[in-house]
Amino acid sequence: MSAAAQEWDHEYDLVIVGSGGGGMTAALTAHDVGMSSLIVEKGKRFGGSTAVSGGGIWIPNNPTLKAHGHNDSRESIRSYLDALTQGRVPGERLDAFIDNGPAAMELIGKSKWMKFFWTKGYSDYHPEYEGGRPLGRSIEAKPFDTRKLGEDEKYQRPNSMKGPLGLWITAKDYHDLAMAKRTWAGRRASLVAAWRVSSNMVRRRHMSTGGRALAARLRMALKDAGIPLWLKTTMTELVTDEDGRVTGIVATRDGATVRIRGRKGVLLATGGFDHNQEMRDKYLPKGGQEDFAMGARENTGDGIRAGASVGGALDLMDDAWWMPAVRHPAGAVIPLLSERCIPRSLIVGQDGRRFTNESAPYVNFVHDQLEGGHVPCWFVMDAKARARYPFAQILPGAPIPKAFYDAGIAFKADSIAELAGKIGVPADALTETVQTFNGYARAGKDAEFGRGDSAYDRYYGDPNLKNPNLDVIEGGPYYGFRMEVGDLGTKGGLVSDEHARVLREDGSVIEGLYVTGNSSASVMGNEYAGPGATIGPSIVFGYIAARHAAGKAAGRS
Repeated sequence: MSAAAQEWDHEYDLVIVGSGGGGMTAALTAHDVGMSSLIVEKGKRFGGSTAVSGGGIWIPNNPTLKAHGHNDSRESIRSYLDALTQGRVPGERLDAFIDNGPAAMELIGKSKWMKFFWTKGYSDYHPEYEGGRPLGRSIEAKPFDTRKLGEDEKYQRPNSMKGPLGLWITAKDYHDLAMAKRTWAGRRASLVAAWRVSSNMVRRRHMSTGGRALAARLRMALKDAGIPLWLKTTMTELVTDEDGRVTGIVATRDGATVRIRGRKGVLLATGGFDHNQEMRDKYLPKGGQEDFAMGARENTGDGIRAGASVGGALDLMDDAWWMPAVRHPAGAVIPLLSERCIPRSLIVGQDGRRFTNESAPYVNFVHDQLEGGHVPCWFVMDAKARARYPFAQILPGAPIPKAFYDAGIAFKADSIAELAGKIGVPADALTETVQTFNGYARAGKDAEFGRGDSAYDRYYGDPNLKNPNLDVIEGGPYYGFRMEVGDLGTKGGLVSDEHARVLREDGSVIEGLYVTGNSSASVMGNEYAGPGATIGPSIVFGYIAARHAAGKAAGRS
């Protein structure tokens, strides 16, 4: 829409579309540099995909890490990202992320609400690369009692990090609880979990962790700063002037059309096209088009389409933040994170053979799965694995609900050959695969795919074993679970520069238009640096966008 005949209903310096981590950080940054801002959110709850995520933040040299003695050299961080992105991402974008990350976290850390801890031991996803860190660079928001949100508590987006009877767990708790039947740390975590349940019943707290805690803390910081956040407000188009500069947005709110001017610009932070089936069919590869996405339901590519409509270029549209998953019979998508690392299990394609390292980072696992056409694939485990480790939110040793069997998601058999028949793979191939795998397990070395070689693989493995990810598969009954290609959100979007400005196909800048998060083509390229490498860049480029809109140069930390 042209601005020539535009009359504005509201005016702010910066209009931010989307209330995830990137959008809220941009608003706090705008406030810090003296700009007014407004966040408009399509959903009826705030937080976007940040709130439904695990909430990790991957930003090297942030203040929380430095407090623990981390002081990565800039060269090591750049070497790691170069190895990951392999020239797929402009160096200026990588430099902007590296150089502005610590400052972005320092800024949001000015709020008394923003408190974090280091998830020690949660490795970078490729610690073996130059610059990779086996102990990890991921931090997480400290647990938060959402009663402090007051009236806004009912507008907070829920996530899966809250258990029954008010049980709350952090990423570290999840790691320990997965080994509740195998380690003392796991047993202690179980006792802590029981104490939390009883404590919450007495103290009546509403504790949140992970992404929900992060979103709640950011919301408290916004409230303190007096920054408005409008829910149930859907952007319908961008407004441009005669020179092609973006000057504001048109949105619908309470059934009415509102025109909102952004004097210094508009930031798109609307997430990816996770739940837009037409876009999934158009852009994503065969095998990854079905919607098993775990991002916010409102992520339907609004910002990407709006940016493209005013000339924005697109990239990485054929990729996603892939996550292997099991479909719950009731419809929910359950990510398989720790499960792929447990011993006495393996994953095969329709040919009954392994096709990759089961314990590899989830994006890499699915890339190999899609490349080989192994959709669906099958998770196979024995009785001891089922008794020792949780799987798809089913506790160790607990019976698999009948609905899983009825839906064709789970199968049970007394022998490997019988199981092969039930899941529809060649019995001789599956039997041979298990026998070969058992040989690797006895040797403690996966000669075929290197399972357990990486510190990342071992993080969710069983520390009682020579190789935490390997043990023989023997002793029925045997179980097979149908695995789907899920995702945490799509990875492709609008092309942007080191200032988070949206670019045209010819590389020219669309003045006044900024982008961050999954609305942008990822600064991670086709890869994933570590836990929180989605939220981390979203925060950083939200910070960069607001400072650039204010005319503030972004300098190295």
